[in-house]
Amino acid sequence: MGALADAVLAEGGHVTGVIPQALVEKEIAHRGLTELHVVTSMHERKALMADLSDGFVALPGGIGTFEELFEVWTWAQLGNHSKPCGLLNILGFYDRLLDFLDHVAHQGFLKTVHRDMLLVEDEPEHLIRAMVRYRAPADTKWIKSAAR
Repeated sequence: MGALADAVLAEGGHVTGVIPQALVEKEIAHRGLTELHVVTSMHERKALMADLSDGFVALPGGIGTFEELFEVWTWAQLGNHSKPCGLLNILGFYDRLLDFLDHVAHQGFLKTVHRDMLLVEDEPEHLIRAMVRYRAPADTKWIKSAAR
């Protein structure tokens, strides 16, 4: 995240960071950001990032990246926001995950409309264009009422 922030700042861009106090105390905070919000917990961090964001992009990463992506994608599925969620699939990094998500949909645990809410591109420019064009589906209902 620091390398990405540095690259954006070097090109004159605006970078907003959100970090829990516990990580600031471990000297992990990037002090050169345009804005830095210090919060009390990871839960507060994610909520503020969601509020401040126009969309969400996951770059290749680990379990924290997966957890944050799946959370905002779930929020979109539930209709809590209509912001685009995207994966930047650099060099096929996410190919196996995408195959698994397709398997989950094929098995009936993920509706196709919700699977399609996750935008996937292998070039940053293509992902940004897809995100700009994105419109949340009108029907995000994910559970059918049980027939009685």
